[in-house]
Amino acid sequence: MKQIFYLLIISSLLSSSVLNMDSFEADFNQIIIDEKGKKLSYSGYVVALKPQYALWSYKKPVIKNVYMTPNSVTVVEPDIEQAVIRKISSDLDFFKMIQKAKKITNNKYIATLNASQYTILLDNSLIQSISYMDEFENKVTIFFTHQTKNKEISKDVFTINIPFEYDIIRD
Repeated sequence: MKQIFYLLIISSLLSSSVLNMDSFEADFNQIIIDEKGKKLSYSGYVVALKPQYALWSYKKPVIKNVYMTPNSVTVVEPDIEQAVIRKISSDLDFFKMIQKAKKITNNKYIATLNASQYTILLDNSLIQSISYMDEFENKVTIFFTHQTKNKEISKDVFTINIPFEYDIIRD
């Protein structure tokens, strides 16, 4: 569940006004390196829309969809026929945090939330990567390719469809 929290932060980064975006779409490769150097890799596609809508569609090594809305995060995992729904605390104001992100160089920004630091690298005003240390001291880096920004996106993309036979866990 902690990973979902960090994905929410990243989704907010993707649609932040500091980075001058109303929407963002890209393929992604998420690399997690633990304290022993063990590397995990996930890949998929992300679409995000202001104010706090995002869909992270993981394709490898497992298929799952993570839907983020202003009040909840829902993870739908077809392989185990399960959906987890979690409410988001309203006191977490990600956009204020992003608006306060500091420009380090022309292509590098630093944002801080709850004592965690996020490094955002840009190329031609497109997000190339976001990296941070998670609560387990794992180094997480998400690389983006085939990025588009400010494209019109229907909120229908973020409509959650949970098949009737799935187990639903509310957290």
